[in-house]
Amino acid sequence: MIQELSYVGFASPRFDEWRGYGPNLLGAMLTGDGQDGAVRLAVDDVGYRIAVHPGDIDEFRYAGWGLANETDLHAYVEHIRSHGVEVHWAAENLCREREVAELAWFLDPWGLRHELSWGKTAEPNSFQPGRVMRGRFVTGDQGLGHIVFQVPSLQEAGRFYVDVLGFRLSDRIITDYADVRFYHINGRHHSLALSELPGHVGVNHLMLEYENIDDLGRAIDLLKRNNTEIMQTLGRHTNDLMTSIYINSPSGVQIELGHGALVVDDLSWVARTYDKPSYWGHRYSEAAMTTKPGIISPIG
Repeated sequence: MIQELSYVGFASPRFDEWRGYGPNLLGAMLTGDGQDGAVRLAVDDVGYRIAVHPGDIDEFRYAGWGLANETDLHAYVEHIRSHGVEVHWAAENLCREREVAELAWFLDPWGLRHELSWGKTAEPNSFQPGRVMRGRFVTGDQGLGHIVFQVPSLQEAGRFYVDVLGFRLSDRIITDYADVRFYHINGRHHSLALSELPGHVGVNHLMLEYENIDDLGRAIDLLKRNNTEIMQTLGRHTNDLMTSIYINSPSGVQIELGHGALVVDDLSWVARTYDKPSYWGHRYSEAAMTTKPGIISPIG
């Protein structure tokens, strides 16, 4: 089974702006450039977790999901192939680029690319925050963070992501304007969330979690200096109890910066339904009202 959101990749004509945005605002560490020219960012001792490639438009490229070892990866590939998923094994050069031992990839029903791997390169005690921080990012056995996709049909998405891929429902939020499902694969409340947006597909946001709330507060103080707009103000979510803020990025995809989320225990966890996303805060800014949410494209 999948154990973590291991890494993500985007493309953008403004990819180079991540060299400052990632370290100076987020606190990530800039790592060495590959031959492809992408900007790569580490948030822990894993070689890198976020890649932003040169591109003509802002777009989502891939989500990388980590498995425990070689045996699990091969068994999982055979499992999803038995459900009719077309899976491709990557060549050695792509494995080197992603810094993994082995990699397979497939497309979901709407064309979003997912990569499966094991053995991602790591170096103990190598992470150095890009700015002064009191703590670190919450990663470890919870992986990178979470990613939210917008899909045309939650029912169809559930059949694929749950029945085939094995994601487990944490809970859901249903309001007059939104229907969102949250899924876990480890202790993180959700590594994946799916929001229904008929006729469209894409990525809404990527979440990074700080160990220390002061590092979240410091990021808020640094927004103006880094010419970054608030998309949703500081608030606390109903379902995972995370305190967070949503901000813009150089590439259109929103970044949620948070602290203090619940940890899921499958032995005792019961999925709930909530009728609002936040206890308080998370008010949409004027910029959010005039900007499309993340990287979303119409189908067809």
